[in-house]
Amino acid sequence: MNNIKSRLGVLYPIIAAFTVCLAILTISRQLLVVWQWDRVADTDGFLDVAISGLRIDISSLCYLFILPGLLSALVSSDTVVGKVWHAILRVWITFGIWLLVYMEAATAPFILEYDLRPNRLFIEYLIYPKEVMSMLWGGYKLELFLGTVVSILSVVLGWKASRYMVSSLTYPKWYWRPVLALIVVALGIMGARSSFGHRPMNPALVAFSTDPLVNDLVLNSSYSVLFAYKQMDAEADAAKFYPRMDRKEIISEVRNSMNVASEDFVSETQPSMAYHEAANQGKQKNIVILLLESHGARYVSELGGLDLSPNLDKAINEGWAFTRLYASGTRSVRGIEAVTSGFSPTPARSTVKLGKSQTGFFTIADLLQKKGYHTQFVYGGESHFDNMKSFFLGNGFTDMQDLPTFDNPKFVGSWGASDEDLYDHADKQFTQLEKEGKPFFSLVFSSSNHSPFEYPDNTIEQYNEPKQTVENAVKYADYALGQFIEKAKKSNYWKDTVFVVVADHDARTWGNQVIPVDHFRIPAIIFGDGIEAQKDNRLVSQLDLAPTLLSLAGISAKTPMIGHDLTREIPKEKQRVMMQRDKTFAWMTEDNQVVVFLPEQPTQTYKYDFKNDHLIKSDVDAAIIKRANANALWGSMAYREGYYKQLESYK
Repeated sequence: MNNIKSRLGVLYPIIAAFTVCLAILTISRQLLVVWQWDRVADTDGFLDVAISGLRIDISSLCYLFILPGLLSALVSSDTVVGKVWHAILRVWITFGIWLLVYMEAATAPFILEYDLRPNRLFIEYLIYPKEVMSMLWGGYKLELFLGTVVSILSVVLGWKASRYMVSSLTYPKWYWRPVLALIVVALGIMGARSSFGHRPMNPALVAFSTDPLVNDLVLNSSYSVLFAYKQMDAEADAAKFYPRMDRKEIISEVRNSMNVASEDFVSETQPSMAYHEAANQGKQKNIVILLLESHGARYVSELGGLDLSPNLDKAINEGWAFTRLYASGTRSVRGIEAVTSGFSPTPARSTVKLGKSQTGFFTIADLLQKKGYHTQFVYGGESHFDNMKSFFLGNGFTDMQDLPTFDNPKFVGSWGASDEDLYDHADKQFTQLEKEGKPFFSLVFSSSNHSPFEYPDNTIEQYNEPKQTVENAVKYADYALGQFIEKAKKSNYWKDTVFVVVADHDARTWGNQVIPVDHFRIPAIIFGDGIEAQKDNRLVSQLDLAPTLLSLAGISAKTPMIGHDLTREIPKEKQRVMMQRDKTFAWMTEDNQVVVFLPEQPTQTYKYDFKNDHLIKSDVDAAIIKRANANALWGSMAYREGYYKQLESYK
């Protein structure tokens, strides 16, 4: 042991403490796996939990020890400064051991209560120490006692162990210290990121199961809580930025903006929950959402844009096309949020990435899965990007078909397999599911039209030079989509499926206007067997697509979605769109009146000149401002209060 200590020198305390902490986390995880063995076995996930858990633990401990490792390399010595540092290091090591032990000791009681590792609730409870201590004392006396004993033991033993770790060290020559420091930092950063890619380690990267607890077992509780704390910074509440309203007023205005009869609302605790009768009363159909990356209306000639999307133009003339449909945001996750859950945009990050919506949050995938549908996400890249995989697996999607599931893709770029490969894979999936007689819901998300705009050679006639421009990528994305549509028309699943092709957002939302309205306009076409060709000139939001698809597929259900079922007549006064750009919220009515809310600024009102794409300062009726205000506040309130909880049954 002394020989090892001599060889490792000033880094011995760091490496020894790292090893002790890693052993603590590994043993704790294995005990939890044994405890929850039936659920782990059901997912065949023992190796996934063990291997990915090791990655998470190494990443966590690198964050914990990178700074003391750097300082030890630079100042650890027999001098006064060195001895002071050794005292600080002992405190650091002892605290680190205590924190990890305490959080792991708290894990089992938390799982018993919430069926998850400690998360944001653990942090929120710290705000109310009196109430929490009363709860613990009332129902968790044994756990409190054991936690106290374990905490005391970890501090005592950690302090004693740290004394040995920092004693009798060998010290390097001064000229080796900077080299040693650089090595420590390099290894620490690599370990913390646990990836050579452009995205560091995160829970979505290691999620593999539809069981949220099994995915949580991969984590350690310290990591889980700290990650939740980091996420909470993104959960900006609209009430902090926009004019406040009474809760009852918000609910009343939101309900009145929905195209739902008062008797169809079914819950006071979930105010937007209402029964929606499907227009299709015949055989239920499959649903496929073809979500196009960054494909704004300005790239579609039938919508007044550039002639870059001939296949979309063809679909517009053959299907049910919306000429005035607007995205709810400017990011892919905002589009995903809109089309899968019908959730209105907020100044926070999308619910795809927020902590409270990772499980138990309404999506049409959860509804359809409970009705016997096979629910899947098909994506040519890495499904953990932007936390998609974690959100989907926790909220009704059961099948992740991403790049590792593709057989010999023809072309793989920075964002994964090409759109041609994506649609070929999707077609194979749909064909197999149809053959097995399984109804299915699939979200197919393209990626070729994304910087750096990589796509296969010799597939399209280039619009401009160089090859990798957004215009050429749009043409390629349209080309691949057109191939898929033609293949789908000849398939066995065509007659039983409702398709929608819609963009997630425009390629860019730029300009000097307070809200660049035209950059929110996107193409959307519903098509499939039995869908009549029509150009729908009503003002439509991305939020309206999910309710419409359910109606066309014959799914009558209770849902919390506030969007309109477009198979029905929508009064002009209820046609509206919501547009969120960072913390700016805009509400536009059918007659192009626009209300804009900016953080802590007076409400701004405009008339939108559609022809010239220009906002003109104009007065807007107070009732419209009030309704816009309520809807701007609704999303944050619905998220915070749990109005979007999943139901046991959607009947």
